[in-house]
Amino acid sequence: MNAAVEEPGRRVTTLELFFDLVFVFTLTQLTVLLADDLSFATAGRGALILVVLFWMYGAYAHLTNQVPPDRPARRLLLMLGMAAFLVCALAIPRVFEDSGVAFGLGFLGVVVVHTALYTRSHGTDSIWYGVPNALAALSVTAAGLFDGLRADGLWLLAVALQFVTPFVAEHGPRRKDGRTADVMRIQLGDLDPAHFVERHGLLLIVAFGESLIAIGIGVRELPLTVGVFGGAFLSLAVAVALWWTYFVRDEQLAEEVFRTTPAPARWRLAINAYYYAFLPMLLGIAFLAAGVKKAIGHLGEHLHTGPALALSGGVALFLLGDCAFRAVLRLHPTRYRLLAAPVVLAAALPGIALDGAAELLFLVVALASMLALEARPGRTGENSRALARA
Repeated sequence: MNAAVEEPGRRVTTLELFFDLVFVFTLTQLTVLLADDLSFATAGRGALILVVLFWMYGAYAHLTNQVPPDRPARRLLLMLGMAAFLVCALAIPRVFEDSGVAFGLGFLGVVVVHTALYTRSHGTDSIWYGVPNALAALSVTAAGLFDGLRADGLWLLAVALQFVTPFVAEHGPRRKDGRTADVMRIQLGDLDPAHFVERHGLLLIVAFGESLIAIGIGVRELPLTVGVFGGAFLSLAVAVALWWTYFVRDEQLAEEVFRTTPAPARWRLAINAYYYAFLPMLLGIAFLAAGVKKAIGHLGEHLHTGPALALSGGVALFLLGDCAFRAVLRLHPTRYRLLAAPVVLAAALPGIALDGAAELLFLVVALASMLALEARPGRTGENSRALARA
């Protein structure tokens, strides 16, 4: 175990971080979509967009972990992938109107580049995840030709295709030794823990930047009064508390868990922790940013239901995703975060009944109390004991 802990890790390259900035632009555009119409229907469609795009982001994070962009040909292909993601991002605000086909074709370009790069390490086995992903992209492209329930159904089909891709990737290739699934799990799970964990942490950091940008957009036409500064500081305090929730101890402990997990199990651990659990965290940040953008200019007024629920619901969604992340990696405690989720969701009530400032203050107090309870003496050792048992 000591040898595993001392295993050197590769750093995230500047090109990968550049790629992440392009992907985070999709979150910015998703926030624009949500802020324009804070309804349940738009929220559901926004979730579909993020589920589809984050699947391919995760595929690229896995790709550059195993196929580092350290050669000109690989760098150029990764840049083509960035261009395809940019097409998707530009189409997001009108993806369910007249930009659906453009989004789908951009998504197809993302898949083609990804599969081509993966052939450098996995050879012809890449077809077993390239084809289901391409079918998902074609389904999204076809959705652009329709509207209403037919379009939504094709988006759901794309999500279903993505969710079965790991099973196809594990069991599709045929080998004479009969060890198909085991061989593929080892191959796919041969990840550099330090690089993989850092890559997703940096993505989360850049995503938090979206909530800060929302503050600036929300107050740009307002006089800089004491009330505006107060609202900006409260919004910043919410983002800081969420940063603290994930980045203080959890990221380092997550890397340790990955190092002590065998390659076959590491593959599934990566999907469960950094895709399924990360999805609600990223979606929560997008909802929070949309709520801040709509509410910060009206903090002294009763908030409409949409902005109030976006603020509190975004924070609650982030906490639930973080609880799932901790549960997958067996990090503790999670109970305070589970208890805090419905409490912060209830913060919408003072926002609607009183004003936006009251909701933000409620959120800050609830998150600070949660973190203070976790930091009590004797609590910080729980994760170390859990790792020792693992």
